[in-house]
Amino acid sequence: MSIFYIILSLLLWGVIHSVLASNAFKQWLTRLVGQRLMRGYRLSYNAFSLLSFLPILYLVAVLPDAPLCSVPAPISYAMILGQGVAAILLLVGVLQTDTLSFIGLRQLFEEERPAKFVTNGLYRLVRHPLYTAGLLFLWLSPQVTVNSFTLYVGATIYILIGAYFEERKLSREFGAAYAEYKSKTPMLIPWMKF
Repeated sequence: MSIFYIILSLLLWGVIHSVLASNAFKQWLTRLVGQRLMRGYRLSYNAFSLLSFLPILYLVAVLPDAPLCSVPAPISYAMILGQGVAAILLLVGVLQTDTLSFIGLRQLFEEERPAKFVTNGLYRLVRHPLYTAGLLFLWLSPQVTVNSFTLYVGATIYILIGAYFEERKLSREFGAAYAEYKSKTPMLIPWMKF
């Protein structure tokens, strides 16, 4: 039953998160509240996404659970080190973008800038380094329970679906330049063309 509740909460979160991120919803909301109030949308969206994910983590922690896999030392130490590297890569990936815009702070004080097409640094290795780092962090966990495994699978599916839709958005936004970048740079795994 725990798996059902976790999947249901992930599905609900994913649908709400996706709707709020959609251009159609943002255009509707802009017509409703005006461009000036939309300046705080990105920051509000990020805060809401983070806060609304906390109940899912709570369910994973408190619902009945069972161990699934436990990697012994010293391999577990290497996995924890890998999680640390993934966290650093996540930070580096964010810093390679316009961090203040990514968070939503810049939009509060100035007009939103056109999106910047980043292809250097980590973006030279994969098109979605933030997703890659996030997946590494999840899957390098040395202790996995049924509940955490359910969360990891659900999050992985959501990330893959999100990457697909983000690719479509970036293709519309950057056209031929993105198509060329896409043809040369793997999506999530360095040196793997798919």
